[in-house]
Amino acid sequence: MAASLVVRSDYSGSDLRAFARRSDDAQQVRRLLAMASILDGGRRSDAAKIGGVTLQIVRDWVIRFNAEGPDGLKSRKAPGKPSILGDEQRRALAAQVEAGPIR
Repeated sequence: MAASLVVRSDYSGSDLRAFARRSDDAQQVRRLLAMASILDGGRRSDAAKIGGVTLQIVRDWVIRFNAEGPDGLKSRKAPGKPSILGDEQRRALAAQVEAGPIR
């Protein structure tokens, strides 16, 4: 069995609830409330129920929280699929579009 992660202790559960009240990001609020329950001495399985996720995802949240604090629990945009065109191809396509239709 892997060693359990220790949650950073420079924030309290009430601090995280205060951050949750001020946040406009619903997903961050859910993550903050789950982390607050852990900091208040709750079990991680209870935090998973609060967050509506699995224990593995709660573990990922703890890692992000330990690294970045409450801001680490904000929703992030997925990187998406990389572009098929390179820079040179993109410039050539833009030049063709600017040149207008071929008669």
